[in-house]
Formats: sequence, C-alpha cells, structure tokens
Amino acid sequence: MFQHHRPDEQRHDHRHDHPHAYEPHAEHSLTFAVDRPDFAEKVIAASGDHPMLVDFWADWCSPCHALAPHLERAVAECQGRVRLAKVEVDEGDNMKLAGHYRLRGFPTVILFRDGEERGRFSGARSTAQIRDWLREHLES
Repeated sequence: MFQHHRPDEQRHDHRHDHPHAYEPHAEHSLTFAVDRPDFAEKVIAASGDHPMLVDFWADWCSPCHALAPHLERAVAECQGRVRLAKVEVDEGDNMKLAGHYRLRGFPTVILFRDGEERGRFSGARSTAQIRDWLREHLES
C-alpha cells in the first residue's frame, strides 16, 4: 500500500520521470522552460524586446496540462510577437517566484512587457479565450 522511507534513505525524484513533464514541441520554438536563477534575464529583461507570457504550472495539476497546448497554439498564432516561458513551480526554488508574484493557484499566466506585469489570468482557457486576452493586453 504505502511505502515508508527512513529519513536517511535516498529517494529518487520522480518528477522528471512523468510522461507529461514539460518539453516544448519542436514547432513551438517560441516556448521555453525557465527557472528562478535565470528568470530576471530570460523573462524580465527580455520583455523589453518582446512581450513575455509566463505559465506558472505544476506537474500534478490537471488544469495546467489542459492549458499547455492552448497556450502554445495562441503563442504560435502571434507569429513571434510574444514568447512563452514555462515555470515548473515544484522544480528547484521556483516556488519562491510563485510567492514573489503572490500566486494563489495554478496554472497562473502572467504577461510581462518592458519589465512590468501587464496582466494575468488563472485556470484553464481555450485557445480562442487566450487569443482574445492576448489581443486585449498586447494592444493596450
């Protein structure tokens, strides 16, 4: 039933073994994984060159997995106008990023432009809903 581990016993981190662990599709080169150590450079600083959409997600989160293909599709439809960074909150110290941005649940998606947050939404959405949200926030 349940396996109990002694405190001194080494355990394998199975998060990377999961078949749904994030790996961007080749056709979605505008999508990349990012962690806390390089977030400032790859997201905040880069948002000065082009808007950055950041998906804060977790592997155990079903709505996160439901949202992922819709986010990738919407970003691909923007034809390079926006990029998508994926932050797996349970990796390393990425939960500190979630705390910094006061996230209350996952998935949460934040749009950064010129180093500042320009909008956010939480929960799963369709490609059309994301497209409309992006259009509204990119044009403002």
